[in-house]
Amino acid sequence: MKTATPSLELIKKISPSKMVKIMKDPEKSAKAVNLVYTSDRENPGIARRKRGKKFAYFTRDQKIKDEEEIQRIKQLAIPPAWENVWICALQNGHLQATGLDVKQRKQYRYHPIWNALRKRTKFYRMLQFGEALPKIRLALEKDLARRKLDKRKVLALVVSLMERTNIRIGNNIYEKLYGSFGLTTLKDRHVTIGTKKIQFSFKGKKGIHHKIDLNNAKLARAIKKCKEIPGKELFQYYDEDGNAHAIESGMVNEYIKEISGEDFTAKDFRTWSGTVNALIAFKAIEAEEIEEKKKSKIKRAIDLVACELGNTSTVCRKYYIHPLIINMFENDSIKKYLRELDEIEVDDGKSGLAKEEQMVMKILQNEKL
Repeated sequence: MKTATPSLELIKKISPSKMVKIMKDPEKSAKAVNLVYTSDRENPGIARRKRGKKFAYFTRDQKIKDEEEIQRIKQLAIPPAWENVWICALQNGHLQATGLDVKQRKQYRYHPIWNALRKRTKFYRMLQFGEALPKIRLALEKDLARRKLDKRKVLALVVSLMERTNIRIGNNIYEKLYGSFGLTTLKDRHVTIGTKKIQFSFKGKKGIHHKIDLNNAKLARAIKKCKEIPGKELFQYYDEDGNAHAIESGMVNEYIKEISGEDFTAKDFRTWSGTVNALIAFKAIEAEEIEEKKKSKIKRAIDLVACELGNTSTVCRKYYIHPLIINMFENDSIKKYLRELDEIEVDDGKSGLAKEEQMVMKILQNEKL
């Protein structure tokens, strides 16, 4: 029987209602785009072995000689340094390869169609994320109140800063390759702390220099304690034996998943922030009441959001602003929500939702993409 071919066109044909249904079921998600949900634990795969300066590939100790199959594997661009490499035997497996990097961290290579599907579904995840935010913020407050500077407290500190500053989470690879930094790779030298004022100054992605100010006495005290730990890494914690360890991006994402009870990551915070800031930007631009083409207003709004996130406008529009917000501005249906913003008198409090966030939730609940 001929296997149906995965294609980007299939993603475009998935209705919003179906997208919401399949989001929580990875097997159904894969099936919807003609992929097979695979696992390196359950599915027999292809092994990679070093032969001189090159690699050879084996299925059950049988060397693969088929040139087409070898070419498919090479196109996955699996780093030579990876160990314990597992390669999916199916061309249409959603997960194409796994392995351990030089730091023995598990890494993944997904099918490009799966990556495209995940990019699309992340905008549909925003409603779920907004619903989980109060719970996330309560957990952050609780963990920030911990007396010891342990792992949970420092992770809560990093996520709290990420939410307030929109600084990227960062990773060791970008630091080593490009000398750029994110929250988890910041050094002591990158921050200046006063009683309340916190100032970050560092080179971020694509060599862009960031200078970010924040006023928060509680967070300032916590950062100061982190900075007192010996070593150049800013965000470190003490284990039960009193040994210091640096926070890594993987730890942050695992922590977010734990406190949210969902499969959220640092990127969901950026998408949420981009979407909320887009609403704020459109509100400010509409309040100006000046004659200007809609296209120009949209460009200005996206530029403002890009400035907040430290992205280019193109990347910001494509990945971090829910397209529904832009579509509604284009067809004027957003105006009633912008008017309603003025009627919300108070925010929900430190662990709830700000009024702009409440309005984004209302839009996501009522409107269709």
